Amino acid sequence: MAGTQCCENPPALSSSSGHGSVFELGGLKTYVSGSSDSQKAILLISDIFGYEAPNLRKLADKIAAEGYSVVVPDFFYGDPYNPENMERTVEVWLQSHGTDKGFEDAKQVITVLKDKGISAIGAAGFCWGGKVVVQLATSENIQAAVLLHPLYVSVDDFKEVKAPIAILGAEIDHLTPPELIMQFKEILSSKPEVDSFVKIYPGVAHGWTLRYNEEDKKAVQSAEEAHQDMLNWFAKYVK
Repeated sequence: MAGTQCCENPPALSSSSGHGSVFELGGLKTYVSGSSDSQKAILLISDIFGYEAPNLRKLADKIAAEGYSVVVPDFFYGDPYNPENMERTVEVWLQSHGTDKGFEDAKQVITVLKDKGISAIGAAGFCWGGKVVVQLATSENIQAAVLLHPLYVSVDDFKEVKAPIAILGAEIDHLTPPELIMQFKEILSSKPEVDSFVKIYPGVAHGWTLRYNEEDKKAVQSAEEAHQDMLNWFAKYVK
């Protein structure tokens, strides 16, 4: 069950938001930001609200400014979760948009990136996207992974992780509570060959890195702290 926290503070989607452009990549419409000449790429995998969320594209532009080519695919094929459709609950919506399909699509995108000459790839997943990224981290698909308030992840997911992985969790998260995050940390701590970083951010709730109120200075500061931790992780491994 996704729960209400997954759906709170929905963004006002905008196809024109961001400084980048939309192209087709691996069969998916994809928001692309940054230099096309960069050999370093960051794949951002959205929450259930999809790739037109302005704060997600704003973050993509911020990462691109650090020298990466950033790609944000539309894993929902033009059908993000719409909280105004009362007849189609998030549980019903998820039946058409499982993370297993997202994982297969993400591998296609990564293949295309490598064919274009990208030599190092990092991936960050938010909520729904966190499950996809932890699956990517179990192979040689990516060089670094970041999970931000992930959903549907389990302890078993981390037993096969091979890529350096960071988990950024919220103190107030009924979906993936701090106690579960600490279990993930324990598993990763038993794998000294895999570098990991785990942090619980105080006073914030599930979704805080994307679905914050821009007029709330404290909320913005908490989101930007997580964004910087993510950037630091990518700087360490995606090079």
